[in-house]
Amino acid sequence: MPCSLPAMCDAQRMSWSGDTRPAMKSPLAGTNKDILFPYIRENLEEYLSAHWEEDECKQDVHLLKKQAEEDLRQNKACHVHAVDQTVHTDEEKAIREVVESVLWQMAADRKSTALKQLQGHMWRAAYMTGRIRGEVYQDVVPAIRRWRREGLKVFIYSSGSVEAQKLLFGYSVQGDLLDLFDGHFDTNIGAKVESKSYENIAERIGCQPEQIMFLTDVTREAKAAEEAGVNVAVVARPGNMELTGEERSHYRVITSFNQLELSRNV
Repeated sequence: MPCSLPAMCDAQRMSWSGDTRPAMKSPLAGTNKDILFPYIRENLEEYLSAHWEEDECKQDVHLLKKQAEEDLRQNKACHVHAVDQTVHTDEEKAIREVVESVLWQMAADRKSTALKQLQGHMWRAAYMTGRIRGEVYQDVVPAIRRWRREGLKVFIYSSGSVEAQKLLFGYSVQGDLLDLFDGHFDTNIGAKVESKSYENIAERIGCQPEQIMFLTDVTREAKAAEEAGVNVAVVARPGNMELTGEERSHYRVITSFNQLELSRNV
């Protein structure tokens, strides 16, 4: 059954959670679980070894070290494994420590800026060399093009960095899709489970929260957006966490972007 979008202004704002957790798929794409996260796990040590002396990699490692120090202060330290006897140099040891930290954060579904920055740089290299391509659900692009013809503005809000978002849509299997979006937000605007973040986004794009429709596959995010006064629809895709009966009765639930239609009734 179609879900109506409130036409509260000529340039209705649409916003999507472009994020994907390891056990979930995004409302836009299934890339993270199936391609992006496994790529990091499988190529992390090789990437660090190849780029260890480069300034960008050094900055990434510095941020990860600062994150580890903060975790220690908060008693969230990465589990320390036995010393690997195959490690013969200080560089190899340091790289293994970074690998341990990154894999631990990923297993814990952490969203730290340090982790996201390193992942973004690894994905950039992989996209630019053609090793990976962004995958987007088939209903997404036609729906967004239709909404834009109707005067909607489209934004992405993800726990993945803005750079990672642009790589996914700039190097997608359907070509460069960046012209579909009017802007990108990541956790620099605030955490996705905090209502203040959605208020910040509304202020940044110049409209009231009730003029925004937010699509997500994570009900904690839906709750936060709703508390900020934002219209919400939960996107149920195959492979997503199953919604409870209470969640299905409370939220507007869609299975395809084709179910969203613009209502002209003010």
